[in-house]
Amino acid sequence: MLNRKLRGGMVGGAAGSFIGPVHRMAAIMDGEAEWTAGSFSSKPSKSKKTGKAIYLDPKRVYSTYREMVKKEAKLPDDERTDFVSIVTPNSSHVKIARAFLEAGFNVILDKPMAMSLKEAKELRKVVGKSKKVFALTHNYTGYPMVKQARWMIRKGMIGPTRKIMVEYPQGWMSRFTPNAARKRWRTDPKVAGSSCCMGDIGTHAENLVRYITGLEIEEVCADLTSHIPRCRLDHDGNVLVRYKGGAKGVLVASQISTGEENGFNIRIYGTKAGLYWNQEDPNYLHMKEPWGTKTIYSKGNPCLCDEAQAAGRLPFGHPDGFIEAFANIYLEAFRAIRAELAGKRIPKCDFPTVEDGVIGNAFIETVVASAHSGRKWTKMKS
Repeated sequence: MLNRKLRGGMVGGAAGSFIGPVHRMAAIMDGEAEWTAGSFSSKPSKSKKTGKAIYLDPKRVYSTYREMVKKEAKLPDDERTDFVSIVTPNSSHVKIARAFLEAGFNVILDKPMAMSLKEAKELRKVVGKSKKVFALTHNYTGYPMVKQARWMIRKGMIGPTRKIMVEYPQGWMSRFTPNAARKRWRTDPKVAGSSCCMGDIGTHAENLVRYITGLEIEEVCADLTSHIPRCRLDHDGNVLVRYKGGAKGVLVASQISTGEENGFNIRIYGTKAGLYWNQEDPNYLHMKEPWGTKTIYSKGNPCLCDEAQAAGRLPFGHPDGFIEAFANIYLEAFRAIRAELAGKRIPKCDFPTVEDGVIGNAFIETVVASAHSGRKWTKMKS
């Protein structure tokens, strides 16, 4: 394996954005990587300003992603970037990822992967042909207690799953006016795709259920609403879900839940017990037994599974949160990237892949189709 830090490049994520700095912090948290290049904005002056703020060589700060692909690809192996993180609006994900993959770069992409299921399938082909590492940042799978929940279900500790309730309420759009909404790219179908709320946070809910339980959606019955006048995309959604194998579920995602911050939570009910985890209180996983007792598993304790212990950085009582969960995705992606760069077989790693991206886009399209259909149930697209 390589005895050095990995060299990272970034497209998007200029100073003042939310997710760009999150990626930059997460990638360097464990000392595995450093940032060496970037094209941070469609405005060259803003890109240069961001590069200067994070102390990059001005020659490695590019005006466009196309310039970045061209010039980075020409650099010798001991200088060029090892991976590229793409944190741009949805509409540019596929074209940028394709350009870097075809030029021989490993890619880490923010979700949702594409604007449509068709686009997602096209990118899957590109990833397969490239033989490069491709990771999708569904970061909630990186939490230690989420990994503990998955392990417990795989070990049969709660019995076969019967019911799932997953809820992602936010309130940041609850007081939006039409003018304010129009200034947000997430409300523009040309940039965000066919969904705002379901595409942004509903996909996290779908991915978390599938990661923990392993269950796949069979069909949905969805109701999507836009509460902002003249805004064409949804800000609130309620979805009844039937999973393959017989389990039933309710998935709720909302950006107009007044007063809510980031209340992502999941309840999973099996024949033996139930599990509950809340992202705003991530240290604890609750297991509820049918006779009324409750066991609370806390992060950092030696009774946890190996995966949960490895994902935690701090002793029990000290919360590992959003940035650390992101960092766990990067750590696993870096493990694969180091193998790829060394010409070795890429090991099985615990990060969301292009398949998760395809399923995520299938979920978005199915929910939107269901919401606009007169039928009660809509089969999951594939």
